[in-house]
Amino acid sequence: MKVIYEYSHLGGSEIMQVRFPEIDKEVYEVISLVKANRSKESKEKTKIGKMLYSPVDMNGQFKNALTQRGFVELRDTYTITIPNSNAQIPNAYKQIDFTKNKVNIEVQFGKYAFMFYDMAKFQYFFNENKADVGVEIVPCHDLHSKMSSGVSYGEQLVYDIERLKRHFPSVPVKVILIDVD
Repeated sequence: MKVIYEYSHLGGSEIMQVRFPEIDKEVYEVISLVKANRSKESKEKTKIGKMLYSPVDMNGQFKNALTQRGFVELRDTYTITIPNSNAQIPNAYKQIDFTKNKVNIEVQFGKYAFMFYDMAKFQYFFNENKADVGVEIVPCHDLHSKMSSGVSYGEQLVYDIERLKRHFPSVPVKVILIDVD
């Protein structure tokens, strides 16, 4: 795969380049190793029989390559309580797929809500002092159009972050839009 666009929110790209240059390099190496395969036959009305890029396959390749480089899952487990209620919900959690040296990485080939929820998770772990920067790797619009419906695209995420200005997320994030080679 290849990087077609990079967006720096609150200095996310610059932090990666200056404070985490080795991890930044690893991210780009991993992206270049992932090969998009049209291995999913569509059953959708508008794309019946068409071969689409498989998000499951690409996620698996990202997981293998990042794990081999020492990235691990980050999970915080807690009990949910709310004001003026006796309700207690144990074993709730927030989770990041890949982390190393306080760099949190999410690879998102899901619906738009999950891309935006990744920003909330970056914020949570930043607030907990378990992250210095977040990296969100997402498909560009062109790649999204060659995948199952429901998969979102990074241009929408960047557009929304720009309009929220510095208000959310208030954590440095590097957004990387990828496409097939």
